[in-house]
Amino acid sequence: MDIFTAATTNDTETLQALLAQGAATEARDGDGRTPLLLATRANAVEAARLLIEAGADVNAKDAIHDTPYLYAGAEGRLEILRLCLAAGANLKDTNRYGGTALIPACHHGHPETVAVLLKTEIAIDHVNRLGWTAFLETVLLSDGGPVHQDILQQLLAAGANPQIPDLDGVTALEHAQQRGYTEMVTLLTRAKNRS
Repeated sequence: MDIFTAATTNDTETLQALLAQGAATEARDGDGRTPLLLATRANAVEAARLLIEAGADVNAKDAIHDTPYLYAGAEGRLEILRLCLAAGANLKDTNRYGGTALIPACHHGHPETVAVLLKTEIAIDHVNRLGWTAFLETVLLSDGGPVHQDILQQLLAAGANPQIPDLDGVTALEHAQQRGYTEMVTLLTRAKNRS
């Protein structure tokens, strides 16, 4: 078994043996993914922990600009995200859309992940290449339901700016109104009246 398979299947015994034999933590598969990124994708927590303890780079980019840290944030791999943060994750790093880990965490609906990221120094109002902030993605790429309402409240409480518009000059409140997201409209109207 190779290091990629051991990482993906969370086979820590084999992984430990391979690392002891000198297997490279920074080896790359055909898509430029490291064993740690594969472990993150599989949510193989113990394999990820072992690789990080062995010095695996939590900021190593693959062919599509994913890193273990960015992927863990985007996909709500909470335990691995915490390990990546403790190992020096680059909070300024961006994915192929030019977004920080916070933006897809909001869009994909991972409130616990958002809470963890908001406790860091991550740029809360970062704008990605699409012209969207975490705030905008929470409205634009959601169904307006309770999970994304929770995320919206977290962003508001953390001081995110709801007035930053998209590239067409449309704000999160206007998007919520257009989509008929009543609860989000209420939250955003309250925030606007407070500012």
